[in-house]
Amino acid sequence: MVLAALGILFVRKAVHAALLLAVVMISLAVLYAVLEAPFLFAVQIIVYTGAILMLFLFVLMLVGVDASDSTVETIKGQRPLAWVVGLAFVVVMVVALTQLTFGTAVGLDEANSGGNVQALADLLFSRYVFIFEATSALLITAAVGAMVLAHRERLTPKKTQADLAADRIRAYGESGAHLGPLPPPGVYARHNAVDTPALLPDGSPAPASVSRVLAARGTMQKTGLRDIDAITDQLGVDPTEKPETAGKSAATGSSEENEA
Repeated sequence: MVLAALGILFVRKAVHAALLLAVVMISLAVLYAVLEAPFLFAVQIIVYTGAILMLFLFVLMLVGVDASDSTVETIKGQRPLAWVVGLAFVVVMVVALTQLTFGTAVGLDEANSGGNVQALADLLFSRYVFIFEATSALLITAAVGAMVLAHRERLTPKKTQADLAADRIRAYGESGAHLGPLPPPGVYARHNAVDTPALLPDGSPAPASVSRVLAARGTMQKTGLRDIDAITDQLGVDPTEKPETAGKSAATGSSEENEA
């Protein structure tokens, strides 16, 4: 655990530091198990290692690990001061460890006589109830403060559906961008997989129907004219041919038939 804790200070990648922190937390849970504290052992594994540390990893993956830190010192003399404080801390730790003696733990059987969970709950809600509630209030205050600091004021009004539609029309007029929603995958290919492209009426795959990430990875399924030919055989019509009546003429023809 000490080696992993020291590794957190010297590794250069944030992901490696998070993994070493997991080793420290799991080692701490083992110490709880050795000290006959099964409840703290389970809490350390489930809450801290399984939840909080995974949250750290998710944040690192979202923010990115390739960002370089700024080496410009905003406060003059902070680097020599950090070295002095660090050396003083090392001296204090060395002196404390050299005078440390290990003995047999006593009082564990008496403390856990009624059960470890029951004894821990009795201490938390009797002798240490004020400290427990103060810690809870501190954590809630820290969570609210983090949300306030992370909140960003909106500088521009939120776009409505009408604004988004107007932007699509404007983009279509300026650059010819696709006006409507993207075609769903597998329309003509008879498949709903995200890596199966839709087929245009001529049998060629529609590029906009598959994510660019899948296309860049080369995992997009291949389709050919045989797929559209099979669909044509099943439907009994040629999708490339236009119907005889369309638009206004169709409406006129239907009205004439109704009058007849």
